[in-house]
Amino acid sequence: WTVLETRDIFAAPPWLKVQSQRVALPDGRVVDDYHRVILPDYAMMFCETEDGRVLVLRQYKHGVGAASLTFPAGTFNPGEDPFDCARRELMEETGYEAGEWRALGRYVTHANAYGNAAHLFHATNCREVAEANSGDLEEMELLLMTREELFAAAAEGQFMLTSQIGMLALVTHPILGRSMGRKV
Repeated sequence: WTVLETRDIFAAPPWLKVQSQRVALPDGRVVDDYHRVILPDYAMMFCETEDGRVLVLRQYKHGVGAASLTFPAGTFNPGEDPFDCARRELMEETGYEAGEWRALGRYVTHANAYGNAAHLFHATNCREVAEANSGDLEEMELLLMTREELFAAAAEGQFMLTSQIGMLALVTHPILGRSMGRKV
């Protein structure tokens, strides 16, 4: 696909932009109004304490209209590197820092409209060093859960976001867990 023209049709910085693109397809057809929705990229972390428990947040998510279990995550500050964002968000949302980090990759959240990109990390040897201070609109409850408790919560539908289920599968699946990631 070749993008011939892009125009912004709506923007609410820094949270949302909608674009209309004129796109040439490989077979010669031209699509005059292919839409893209662009949201801020973010980092998300699967964080395990020194005793193997996982940091999980319970918080209201307006997109689903309910409280959901989530892993610590947040959007980048201007010019911020994904790894620096992950470390900052972990500290802000939980008050924890990690002894070891592994980058699990960058994944786009919507195949055709883009959406945003999630930069995923696995953090281990996490320990509490400060009070959480996210400054977010949501009220968050920090939980420390075993992997078995995570699986039970997922089976009960307590994780309502596909990104969270994807992270859980990526880190805990025996084949994916061995083959994914690099130390940072």
